[in-house]
Amino acid sequence: MAHLRCDFVADSLGLATSMTVLLPQPSRTRIGVEGAAGDDPPPVLYLLHGLSDDDTAWSRNTSIERYAEQLGLAVVMPQVHRSFYTDEAYGGNYRTFLTEELPDVVHRFLRVTTEPARTFVAGLSMGGYGALGWALSEPDRFAAAASLSGALDVPDWARGPGRGEDPRIWERIFDGAEPLDVFGLLSDVDPATAPALYVCCGAGDPLLDGSTRFAAAAAERGLDVTSSFTAGVHEWGYWDARIRNVLAWLPL
Repeated sequence: MAHLRCDFVADSLGLATSMTVLLPQPSRTRIGVEGAAGDDPPPVLYLLHGLSDDDTAWSRNTSIERYAEQLGLAVVMPQVHRSFYTDEAYGGNYRTFLTEELPDVVHRFLRVTTEPARTFVAGLSMGGYGALGWALSEPDRFAAAASLSGALDVPDWARGPGRGEDPRIWERIFDGAEPLDVFGLLSDVDPATAPALYVCCGAGDPLLDGSTRFAAAAAERGLDVTSSFTAGVHEWGYWDARIRNVLAWLPL
């Protein structure tokens, strides 16, 4: 597996940014890991980080590299800071970066699939919100999308006070504008063509309610949704275990 940290200029942000990328690499001499890399461009998973993280968080806190190598799966992990994957009122155009510029950069720089049937998106916490928002807004781009402990109640939160460590976060990002509502997007997508969804959250996680309500709403709408609400809290031990379940669930 090739592990790349790519620094590049993002015109949509007006600055240089980074992404961490895992690329399957055929090898006959690697000991201790069975890879599944082939000759064709590999399937690709866009894997999104949480509020306090960056593009290196998944690779530093889980064994995503080992898991992806076993599947021959490329993984793209972009950096979006504390943006909630949104075009901020006072900041960067992170939604434009994620949904428009990043895929172009990936396909310009990297040999990965361009086929929607082999393209996926997932994320944890803030990244779960970003993953579902992207997949349901552009359902023809992805075959599957997953939220791990997703922060799915952003429209409600944005009407309240900011966070203690970031008291003006909602003003900075939205300034009174209505955030993307992943629950509302369920009404706009055609269940027959929507990507498959995976929603999980630990039973001891304060974000559990939003995840359970979203999974129920998606099922009621007729979407293909798999859910798991077993023991766990908002921490990396839970996410390391659950990302293995997500990867096993992907239609590779």
